[in-house]
Amino acid sequence: MADTCGQVLLGSGLTVLSHPLMYIKVLIQVGHEPLAPSLGRNLFGRQVSQLPGLFAYAKHIIKIDGKAGLFKGLGPRLCAGSIGTIVHSNVVQVAPQQEGNKLLCLFSLPQTTKEMIARSCATIVTHPFHVITLRCMVQFIGRETKYSGVFDSIVTVYREEGVLGFFAGLIPRLLGDVLSLWICNLLAHLINTYAIDDSMSHTGEIKNCSQAVTGFFASMLTYPFVLVSNLMAVNNCGLAGGLPPYASVCPTWVDCWRHLSREGNMSRGNSLFFRKLPAGKMYAVDQKRFF
Repeated sequence: MADTCGQVLLGSGLTVLSHPLMYIKVLIQVGHEPLAPSLGRNLFGRQVSQLPGLFAYAKHIIKIDGKAGLFKGLGPRLCAGSIGTIVHSNVVQVAPQQEGNKLLCLFSLPQTTKEMIARSCATIVTHPFHVITLRCMVQFIGRETKYSGVFDSIVTVYREEGVLGFFAGLIPRLLGDVLSLWICNLLAHLINTYAIDDSMSHTGEIKNCSQAVTGFFASMLTYPFVLVSNLMAVNNCGLAGGLPPYASVCPTWVDCWRHLSREGNMSRGNSLFFRKLPAGKMYAVDQKRFF
C-alpha cells in the first residue's frame, strides 16, 4: 500500500510537470496552428521554413490564457493517473511474482502477459477521464467552456453521448499500448540476449538503458494509434476542434486512420521541435490550420 501511494504521488508530480507538453501536443495533433510558419534553422544549420515549436506555442497560450492556461485538463488527468496506478498495482499483485532475475526474464511470456493485462485494465478504467482531459484541452481552439470540471464534464458526456461517449477512441489506444509493450520487450530481449555479454562491466545499467531505448522506439512505431485515439476522443463532440474544418467526422477509428493516411498526417504532433511544414499544404491564416 505504501509503495502504491508513493507511486501515485510521484506520478502526480510528473503529470503536473509534463502537462503543458501534452496540452500543446494535443492541439497540434488536432491540427490547430495559431502561428504562421517562420524562417528558422534545422539540425544542420540550414535556413528553412518551419512551424513554431514548443516554446513559441507555449508563449502564445500564455498570451491568451495566462500561465494557468497551460494546465487546462489537469484535474481529470490527475484522476486518470492516480486511479490507473492503483488499478495497475492491484492487477499485477493478483498473479504470483516470477522468481529469478527480472532482467534475465524480461521477455517471459507470463510476465509480459500479466503486464499487458494490468495496463489494459488501467487504460479501460481511466479512459473516461482521458476523454474529458482531451476535450478540456481542445476547447482552446473554439474558446468554449463546455467541459469545465470533472463532475460537470461527466454529466455532459453522459447526457449527450451516453456511456459509449466515455470510451471514444479506446480501441486504438488499447491496440497501441499492447503493441508497444510487446515490441519493447521483444526488442529488449533480443538485445540483452544476443548483443550484450554478461561478462561486461555495468551489465545491469546497459540492460536498463536498452529497455529505455527500445521503449522509445516502440512508442515511435505505435504513435499513429495514439494520434487516432486522441482524435476519435474529440471527434464530433460538439467542439470546434472535433468538427470540420479541423477534423472530418469519422464514424469509426478505421475511417479516421484512413483519412489521416490519405492526407499524409499519420505523424502529426509527433515532434514539438524542428517542425517541418506539411508537404503540399497551404496555411490558412483565418482558420489557423493547413489544408
